[in-house]
Amino acid sequence: MKILVINCGSSSLKYQLIDMDGEKVLCKGLCERIGMNGGIITHQAGNNKQTVECPFPTHTEAFNKVVEMMTSGAGKVINDKSEIDAIGHRGVHGGEKIRESCLATEEIIQTIEDLTPLAPLHNPATVLGLRAAQSVFPGTPNVAVFDTAFHSTMPPKAYMYALPYEYYEKYGVRRYGFHGTSHKYVSLRAAEFMGRRPEELKIITCHLGNGSSIAAVDMGRVLDTSMGLTPLAGLMMGTRCGDIDPSAVNFLKYTIGITGHQLDEILNKKSGLLGVSGVSSDKRDVEKAAAEGNVRAQLASDMLNYQIKKLVGAYIAAMGGLDCLVFTGGIGEHDEIARAKICHHMDYLGIRIDSEKNRHCGDDVDDITAWGARVRTLVICTNEELMIARETKAVVEKMA
Repeated sequence: MKILVINCGSSSLKYQLIDMDGEKVLCKGLCERIGMNGGIITHQAGNNKQTVECPFPTHTEAFNKVVEMMTSGAGKVINDKSEIDAIGHRGVHGGEKIRESCLATEEIIQTIEDLTPLAPLHNPATVLGLRAAQSVFPGTPNVAVFDTAFHSTMPPKAYMYALPYEYYEKYGVRRYGFHGTSHKYVSLRAAEFMGRRPEELKIITCHLGNGSSIAAVDMGRVLDTSMGLTPLAGLMMGTRCGDIDPSAVNFLKYTIGITGHQLDEILNKKSGLLGVSGVSSDKRDVEKAAAEGNVRAQLASDMLNYQIKKLVGAYIAAMGGLDCLVFTGGIGEHDEIARAKICHHMDYLGIRIDSEKNRHCGDDVDDITAWGARVRTLVICTNEELMIARETKAVVEKMA
């Protein structure tokens, strides 16, 4: 079975074609500047990488170009688009109505559109991608795989906010969580690596990057996660503030005299590592500045590491123990200093890492656990595209 995995933005289309027999990536690429001047596609098949300028008035033209690149020229990997058995789409917000991966029927697409107020930047793009795929691949099953789905097992005590209950009933205001495909992939991969069933394990997965979230996965089910109604909540991130006192928002709005839209820009795009350090939203730049004596950069780094450590401790308490701690994402996979600081002085919780192993990560899975530690600490390369492909395959096979 060959599955085309799609991640649509409002002006972009990221794709991978995966042969599920061996889970091999046949090709991958990115269409940029859709609906704008200067459209461009980057397509890679094996060692062959091409960059071609091409106008993309809409996502439909982008899909057509993807088909052309996959079926002709140096980047050819299939003879005809009919060889694609299904298309898996990354969806961000399924709300309470969509709790698992599903066939993208007209009803599902309408639900995604109806949920736009919960994800105004992402859900409209998902709908655009689904509509364009239906047009270019008539008859091919489209499957929607949501970031929020893996977190749908959270109990009410974890996902409810202490607001008037009617806001939950009328507007769906609650914690949903995101990065679900990543948390699911690495938790399953951790269990596989340990030779255990997910249902036997208590796992904390730390997806750390420009956007970061942590999940407590208790016996294969999410008990709690750090992101909330939107991806703004939880840890401080590259440009996002994470959890703050809600009154601080009103205080700033009325003190500075700015609009809600301007405040949203500050909280989402001018805060986090960038806002505190004044240097960059990239953790690598922040660490470099900190090493050169930049006090604010050091503060930003310390704040993030502290917040991660604090949440790990909280989730161990919530689950009543821990079998495995997983680091993934750009920071989680590549920042040995962050991993060391987060795990420092956590021996009493069973977490202790080997300094030498921590310095030499680079495999699909690296075990950095120190001898004698009760908790396994793993660094796992996430693969959200493969997780989407697996979910898509499962949905299609149920249809047969």
